[in-house]
Amino acid sequence: MEISTTKVPTHEQIIALYDSVGWSAYTDQPDVLARAHANSDFLVYAYDDDHQLIGLARAISDDATICYLQDILVHPQAQRTGAGRELFSAVRKRFEHLRQFVLITDDEPGQRAFYESMGLSEGSDFEQGPVRVFAQFN
Repeated sequence: MEISTTKVPTHEQIIALYDSVGWSAYTDQPDVLARAHANSDFLVYAYDDDHQLIGLARAISDDATICYLQDILVHPQAQRTGAGRELFSAVRKRFEHLRQFVLITDDEPGQRAFYESMGLSEGSDFEQGPVRVFAQFN
């Protein structure tokens, strides 16, 4: 497996990866997805031994106090290979100097287990006391 910030996949490869995990909210508007990637602060990609794109992570940050991990996805055939862990670790390392690291994800037990294994806590579980997270989706 290769993790890279410089080997940038084609737009078609990115669309195929998002399609593979069923994220049609992105693939239904490929121009919006392209703009989102272009305006992201940090992108990191995972490739298999055959140099095929198998995952990516995308972050938005002010690089002073907060990083928001917007997307982290791994092709279903490459899940449980360590690709997600490597992508997550690359983002954490890039923004390790920041006070806040945030993401919003689906309410799925497997996702919770993954993010907890990576050292994150759900807002209601913080040791210092619960925090509130507010969001609006259109």
